[in-house]
Amino acid sequence: MKVYTRRGDAGQTDLAGGGRVPKDALRVEAYGAVDELNAALGVAVLDASSDQQSLFSAIQMSLFEIGSVLATAPGSGSSVLASMGVRDEDVDALEEAIDRADGELAPLKNFVLPGGCRAAAALHAARTVCRRAERRCVGLDREETIEGPTLRYLNRLSDLLFTLARLENARSGDGDVEWHRREG
Repeated sequence: MKVYTRRGDAGQTDLAGGGRVPKDALRVEAYGAVDELNAALGVAVLDASSDQQSLFSAIQMSLFEIGSVLATAPGSGSSVLASMGVRDEDVDALEEAIDRADGELAPLKNFVLPGGCRAAAALHAARTVCRRAERRCVGLDREETIEGPTLRYLNRLSDLLFTLARLENARSGDGDVEWHRREG
């Protein structure tokens, strides 16, 4: 099977379960942003602490499932793709991971700028992509209801990525890069 099909050359793409839509359709924007997030996490994991590897693996699997659901034509009843996605337990797992990481951190007293050590900077970059994916899914949900806790999952995931970025900076000894009002 070839990677290219030429079916998308005129700006249309196939949805799982049938149907074609423009490549800039809300649904395609949503699953494309989730795919970008998954790729950003693939980069972030390269420098992340080794104790976070299984967490990132689980998150990447969940994001792939979210993308599969979003790429499935609504009402198509398409096989296993439409039944994938995240569950309430997945959101709970993110909250537990936030609480664990937060337990190692000093209380947040100032706004934090993205940056610090390499791992933290990559996690902050992934967090911003996560926020974009969430916005795209919110837009889609306004038009076509996204079933399950996808929106809650993405919202919580961005909180986790922020917390893990802070944790990486703390573990590196750099600490948070705090925002301060510029003089002048």
